[in-house]
Amino acid sequence: MTAFDRLTRNWVYGGVAFVPAFVCLLYAMSGTVSEAELVVLAQLPIYLVHQYEEHDDDRFARFLDARLGGGRTVLPQTAIFVINIFGVWLLIAVAFVAARGLGAGWGLAAIYLSLLNGIIHVAQAFALRCYNPGLGTAVGLLIPAGIVGLVLIDADVAQHAVGTGLIVVLHAAIVIYAIARRSSPEAGSP
Repeated sequence: MTAFDRLTRNWVYGGVAFVPAFVCLLYAMSGTVSEAELVVLAQLPIYLVHQYEEHDDDRFARFLDARLGGGRTVLPQTAIFVINIFGVWLLIAVAFVAARGLGAGWGLAAIYLSLLNGIIHVAQAFALRCYNPGLGTAVGLLIPAGIVGLVLIDADVAQHAVGTGLIVVLHAAIVIYAIARRSSPEAGSP
């Protein structure tokens, strides 16, 4: 197993281990950034806890493979790693930079990321009538954090549209990729 393989299989543990330090950093920053900016950046440690519930012991991958892939791999470890590092961690960091530099409303992508993902987990639980990996933190953390963000961030229609649009496109791309893999002959390989 290569170093990259170990990283793609174990990334979630580094993220969740960083949560206490990140919360301390948020507290230290609380006097230097606005509440709206702080709530954008706070999405990251909240999401790190969610990702642990979702991805520890490959729960999410196994759930998707069983429910969507009929036992075949639809989201390989590398895809899960890329989605979460670039589509969550980096997205939230860029949203915070945009909120700081351009105005808090430009950080709404981080808020909609939490809110939409939380809603998807709840909808999936109702549709499948079962627990899905990440449901507990979706209900207890992501949705409340998203609502708080929407309340605290003063934004115009364009900022809401951009924030929502980015997250809808991201989730749609993941679904399209997973469905395409399910249909491909290589779907069984990681």
